[in-house]
Amino acid sequence: MNRFSIETVVGLFLVLGLAAFSFIAVKMGDIGFFHDRDRYTVTARFDSISGLKEGAFIEMAGVRVGTVGKIRFDNLDYEAVVEMSIPNEIELQEDSIASIRTNGIIGDKFIKISAGGADELIPPGGEIMETESSISLEELISKYIFETDS
Repeated sequence: MNRFSIETVVGLFLVLGLAAFSFIAVKMGDIGFFHDRDRYTVTARFDSISGLKEGAFIEMAGVRVGTVGKIRFDNLDYEAVVEMSIPNEIELQEDSIASIRTNGIIGDKFIKISAGGADELIPPGGEIMETESSISLEELISKYIFETDS
């Protein structure tokens, strides 16, 4: 009987340790199971999102304020639709601008949101209408190299 109680205590300790490790891994990985209630989603449409990935950060005034959720292609308008997760305490004006930027010279892509000045706010599930697509470094270089002086 004594051996059974020791095995039970060790088993419970192991289960509690795995649960604590899982909780810490989820919190450190910022997966989102615990803070989805504190956020709302908005979408934006871009002509090109070259290099942007799900999970990329969203920045306002140099501060990381959210993450990129799902990215899908709209077959009707031939645009990329990006879903963004924003904290509830951040209110986006109707005339805010979403731009795809590069972190450093050849770093990861992220979305920069420039606040607008309108009184109307974008509701949860709404859409940012003003966007600036990703700038392709290859296109810029080829324009410079192959530009003719006519």
